[in-house]
Amino acid sequence: MRTSVGTRFMLGVGGVTALTIGVAAFVILRAQEQRVVSQLQRSADLLSDTIESSTRITMLQNRREDLHHQIETIGRAAGIERVRIFNKEGQVMFSSDREEIGLVVDKHAEACDACHAEGRPLERLPRGARSRIFRDRDGRRVLGIVNPIDNEPSCWQASCHAHSADTSVLGVLDVTVTLAEADRMLASSRRMVAGLAVLAIAATSGLLWWLHRWLILRPVQALLEGTRRLGEGNLAVTIPVTGSHELGDLARAFNEMTRRLAEAQRLLTQADKLAAVGRLAAGVAHEINNPLTGVLTYASFLAKRVRDDPELARDLEVIVRETKRCREIVRGLLDFARQTPPVREPMDLNEVVRRAVAVVMNQLTLHRIALQLDLASDLAAVRADANQMQQVVVNLLLNAADAASEGGGNVRVVTRCSELAPRGHVPIRVARCPSGCDLLDPAVRIGGLASIRVLRHGDGREAPVNLDPVYGRHTHVVAVTCEAGTVARWSCPRCRSPLEVAGRRCPECGAPVFGVAVEGEERVLWCARVGCGWSWWEAEERAGPRPVLELIVEDDGPGIPAEHLPHLFEPFFTTKGRRGTGLGLAVTWAIVERHGGTIEVASEPGRGARFTVRLPLEARGAPAAAVPEPDAVGG
Repeated sequence: MRTSVGTRFMLGVGGVTALTIGVAAFVILRAQEQRVVSQLQRSADLLSDTIESSTRITMLQNRREDLHHQIETIGRAAGIERVRIFNKEGQVMFSSDREEIGLVVDKHAEACDACHAEGRPLERLPRGARSRIFRDRDGRRVLGIVNPIDNEPSCWQASCHAHSADTSVLGVLDVTVTLAEADRMLASSRRMVAGLAVLAIAATSGLLWWLHRWLILRPVQALLEGTRRLGEGNLAVTIPVTGSHELGDLARAFNEMTRRLAEAQRLLTQADKLAAVGRLAAGVAHEINNPLTGVLTYASFLAKRVRDDPELARDLEVIVRETKRCREIVRGLLDFARQTPPVREPMDLNEVVRRAVAVVMNQLTLHRIALQLDLASDLAAVRADANQMQQVVVNLLLNAADAASEGGGNVRVVTRCSELAPRGHVPIRVARCPSGCDLLDPAVRIGGLASIRVLRHGDGREAPVNLDPVYGRHTHVVAVTCEAGTVARWSCPRCRSPLEVAGRRCPECGAPVFGVAVEGEERVLWCARVGCGWSWWEAEERAGPRPVLELIVEDDGPGIPAEHLPHLFEPFFTTKGRRGTGLGLAVTWAIVERHGGTIEVASEPGRGARFTVRLPLEARGAPAAAVPEPDAVGG
C-alpha cells in the first residue's frame, strides 16, 4: 500500500514523540516514588528511634505491663500497622497485637531478610538497611523498620536482668507502617502524569500535523502540481511563495525556471520564425523576383500605352504599386536573413548619406517630403561597412517618409562629430553575479536592450527589479514598488548570492552599494537606497568621453506612442498596418549593434520622432578629472 512521505514523517515523529514523553513520564514517576518512599523511611526510622527512647526506662525497670500498654497505645496510632519486640531467639516478647506474643517468627521471611540474609543474625545493621518494603498477609504494601536493642552496660549491670556482658544484641524493635496512603497518592500521580502525557502527545501530534500541513505539505503539493502542469506544457504556471525558507527558495527557483523556460521557448520560436524567414527568403528570391520583374516591366509598359483609357490606367497603376510592394517585401526578407558580419574599412559617413538619399529621393518626392541635409564638413572617417551603413540610412529615411502626414512633411538628416559621456549612453552588455550567473534578461527590454534582472529585499518583501542596462540611466522596471528611502538588500535571482559590495558607500547618501560584474574584475555599482540615482562604472568614467559619429534622422510626423517605443526594433513589429513588414528597424538595429554602436529613438505624440545612431571612433578622450569616486566605509 502506498503511503505518502508526509504520513511516514508524521508516524515517525509521532512515535518518537510518544516514546520520549513516555520515558520522561516513567522517569518522573519513578523519581517521585523514590522520594515518597525515602521520606516515609526517614519518618519510620524516626518513629522507631522515638519508640525505643520512650520505652527504654520501662524495659530497664522490667515493667512488663507498662511496656505492653505503651506498645499497644503506639500500635493504635494512625498509619502504624503494628509494633513488636523480639528477643534474640526471634520470639515475640511484646506486640501491639497480643495474639502474637510468644510466637517465634520465621527468620527466612521477607521481613527478616535484612538481618538474616547471611544465615545468622547481624550484630550491627547499617541505618540505611533497617527498612524494607514487603506485603502483609492481606497483600497490602507495608514498610518495616527494625531497630536492634543493644546490650548496654546499664542492662547487664542491673540486678534485675540476667544478661551477660558478652551478648551484644538483646532483641529487636520491629515497627511496621502501612503504605496505603502513599500508594493512593502515587496512583493518583500516575494517573495525572499519564493523562498529561497523553494530552502532550495529542497536542504535539496536532501541532506537528498543522506545521507539517502548512509548512511542508502545501508547498510540496503546490510544487508537485506545478511540476505536473509544467510537464503538460504549461510554461505560464507559477506556484505561491510561502515564506523565506528553503521551500520558499524552491518555489522562487521554480518560478524563475518557468519564466526562463517561457523566455527560452519564446526565443526558440522567434529563432524558428527567423530561420523560416531565412529559408523562405532564400527559396523565393530567385523564384519570385524574376516573375515580379516581368510583371512590373509589362505593367509599366502597358500603363504608358493606355493613357487614353483612365480607368485601365488606374488599374495598371495598382498592379505596378503592389508589384513594387511585393519586391520590397522580398528585399526586406533577404536583408534580414542575410545578417553578415560587417567588412570594416575607413569610410566617409557623409558620402554614405548622399548615396542613400539618391536611392530614396524619388520616393521622398512622391510623398512630398522636404529633405534637409545638415552634414558636418569636418567629419572624421570611421571604420565601418559602407554598404550596411547605407542600408541603415535608407531604412531610417523610408521610415521617416512613411511617418510623415498625407499632406507632406519635413525630414532632417544631421551628421556630426561628438564626444559621448559614458553616463547615460554606454550600454552594459555583460552582467554577472559573484557566482557567475548571467543577469541579462532578454524577456524585459529597456530601450531595446536586455535589462539586468536582480532581486530586491525591502519593506519585508522581496521582488524582482529589471535595471536599465544603460550606465547612468534609471528607467528601471519594478514589479512591486518599495517606499522611497528604504535601504534594501540586493541579490542574484537565480543563486541568491548577495550583490552588496563590502567597503563601499554611496557618496551622495552614505548608503551601502551593490554591483554586477561586467568584464573581469570590473563592476558597475548602484546605490542600495531606493530612489537614490547614484551609479558608478569606474573603467568608463576613468576612460572619459568617447569620440563618436552621430547620424540623426528626424521628422515632423505624428510621433510614436509611448507604448510602442520598447517594441520598435523587434522583428515583425510594425505600426504601418499592411504597408509595413516590421523588418526595417530590426535590420537597422542589428547592423548598428554589429558595429558596436547604439541607436536611440525619442518621440512625443504630435511632435515627430528622432532617431540617433552613434558609431564609436577608434580614439578615446582624455580621462575625466572631475568625477567623484565612491567613498570607503566611514568616508
